[in-house]
Amino acid sequence: MKDFEKIYDSACNRYSELGVDTDEAIKRLGYIPISLHCWQGDDVGGFETAGAELSGGGIQTTGNYPGKARTIEELRSDIEKALSLIPGRHRLNLHACYLENHGKFVDRNEITINNFQGWIDWAKANNLGMDFNPTYFSHEKSADGFTLSHADKSIRDFWIEHGIACRKIGAEMGKQLGSPAITNFWIPDGYKDIPIDRWNPRERLIDSLDRIFAETFDPSIHLDSVESKLFGIGAESYTVGSHEFYMGYAVSRQKLLCLDAGHFHPTEVISDKISSVLMYIPGLLLHVSRPVRWDSDHVVILNDELFAIAKEIVHSGQMNKIHIGLDFFDASINRIAAWIIGTRNMIKALLFALLEPVDTLRKFESDGDYTSRLAMLEDLKTLPFGAVWDYYCEKSGVPSDTLWLKQIKEYEKNILSKRI
Repeated sequence: MKDFEKIYDSACNRYSELGVDTDEAIKRLGYIPISLHCWQGDDVGGFETAGAELSGGGIQTTGNYPGKARTIEELRSDIEKALSLIPGRHRLNLHACYLENHGKFVDRNEITINNFQGWIDWAKANNLGMDFNPTYFSHEKSADGFTLSHADKSIRDFWIEHGIACRKIGAEMGKQLGSPAITNFWIPDGYKDIPIDRWNPRERLIDSLDRIFAETFDPSIHLDSVESKLFGIGAESYTVGSHEFYMGYAVSRQKLLCLDAGHFHPTEVISDKISSVLMYIPGLLLHVSRPVRWDSDHVVILNDELFAIAKEIVHSGQMNKIHIGLDFFDASINRIAAWIIGTRNMIKALLFALLEPVDTLRKFESDGDYTSRLAMLEDLKTLPFGAVWDYYCEKSGVPSDTLWLKQIKEYEKNILSKRI
């Protein structure tokens, strides 16, 4: 018997004393996909034009670590490398600016499934589901900070056409891959300084969204999501699509609501919102990130909020309604390592939550035995969770902690270092 199996058996016995079946926890974990965000691999550049560098509308990547993906082929290779070191079966979250235009510029209101068929074929070959995002930033028609809420009808119509096109593409992704694709709408609209008129931009945004969502798609292939934000660069004083706005819209139109961990006040967390919003909407999309003082999208680490998010996902009993995506972009470290660190941490947090004796904890709570509840929650922190994680990695055919980085260093030496 291998050493990791012996250690795992010991951990099983420890958890079983609390009524936790570690094999069942691992089995459940294997069914939870994480949607990896393509934009970590190239600093939110996209492929609309050669050497594209998207910026503006609250999008900012810092750092200049060598080896950034310069082509779709390089990006796919990097994603495959990351996935080979992450346990489980997952998804790819793609932005519209990552189209394949075959050297011919295609404006955003003209994109079709043909520009993304290559991505779908690649995803199918790699056993991945896909999610999609319209790209409402870094375009001449968003240069003044407004898109779907723009006062100019012709500009609004352009972005409405983009949204309609993206939903059709998302639906085709879901249809071909046999797993519903989420098309998530986030826009940067807002004012840098204090506005006089807060009402009309929001009224226009409602109308634009209603027009985009007019066509109905089968939820077995496609789901719509709307995403709020507190503020963005250049929109510090007023964001049209605030949390309150999109919460009301999602409830009234029965859309998914996207909660991004970096889109709220510095002391505000999304873990506490999960159970509240799920009372009123058909589903929830999470963009798990790590804000540091602002929406800086740092790589996800295994901190208190990540544990809290995972526990809410598991404890809610609504995992079938909660979709987990990541949203960070760090160019100061190896970009593939950033994917791996963040995704593995998200999965670790979910495993930790699955290993909690939830029924016992709930009984302590319902009986008013808060002493036992707190004592057990603290004792769980020192149980051999790491042994279960290492076993899950080994059984999934990926290296355990401290071992995967060697492969990334070799990939950097042999592949990334040659990208000049």
